[in-house]
Amino acid sequence: MFEMELEDAKFWKDCVDAIVNLIDEGVLEVKPEGITLKAMDSSQIAMVSFSVPKSSFVSYKVESAEKIGLNFDNLGKILARTRGKERLRMSSEENRLELDFSDGTTRKFKVPLLDLSVGVQKEPKIEYDATVKINGGQFKEILRDASLVSSHIALEATEAGFFVEARGDSADMRVENAKSAQTVSEVQARKPARATFPLQFLDDISKSCPNEGSMTIHLKNNAPVKVEYAIGDASLTYYLAPRIDVA
Repeated sequence: MFEMELEDAKFWKDCVDAIVNLIDEGVLEVKPEGITLKAMDSSQIAMVSFSVPKSSFVSYKVESAEKIGLNFDNLGKILARTRGKERLRMSSEENRLELDFSDGTTRKFKVPLLDLSVGVQKEPKIEYDATVKINGGQFKEILRDASLVSSHIALEATEAGFFVEARGDSADMRVENAKSAQTVSEVQARKPARATFPLQFLDDISKSCPNEGSMTIHLKNNAPVKVEYAIGDASLTYYLAPRIDVA
C-alpha cells in the first residue's frame, strides 16, 4: 500500500508523457526511496529508464516496495485532463491506482493495475567514446530539419564538435555544431564516434525534454546511443540501437 501527493499534477503528467512516448505498458517500482521504471519498447530496439525521488512529493508514504503494472497510454490520457495547478494524490487500492485531482473541487479516477510478467531489465554497459550536451529545443529543431530529408539520422562527435547528417533521395542535410556554439555546452570525444539511428525513435525520445533544458548524448561507433535529460527532479535515460550498414 502507498499514498503520495504532488503539489502540481502537471509534473507527473510530464513524466508519464516522457514514458508513453516510447512504451504503452510497463511496471513502476514504488519504493520507500522513490519510484523507478525500466522498460523496452515493443520492437525491442529502445529502452527507457525513469526515476523520481521521494523528495519530489509533498507527502510520500510507502510501506514496502511494490510493483504496479500500468497502461501508460490510458494513464496519460487521464493526466492530460489536468487543469491549472491542481494537486495530485495517488494511492493503491486493491488492484487499482487511485488518482485524486484537487483545486477546491476534487476529481477521482481509478485505473486498473495490470498483471505484467516483465523480466529484469538491465541497462547496457557501454564505455562511450564521446559525450555531447546540447540544448533540448535545439536538438528537436535539428530532428525536424532532418525529417524533411530522411527517416534515419547520423550523429557524430569529434574534438571539433557535434555533427548531424541525414541523406535522402531528394536532398541531404548536415548540421555542424562547433564546440563554441551557444546551443552546445559541452563536447568531449576521446576519439571520433558516429552511428546512425531511426529518426522517429530519436524524436519520441527527445520529445519531452524541456526546450530550455539540457540533453546529454553519449556516442560510440555503431553502438546504442544513450540520451539523458531531466524533468524537474525526475531523471530519464534512453537507449536506442543503431542501424548497422552492411557494406
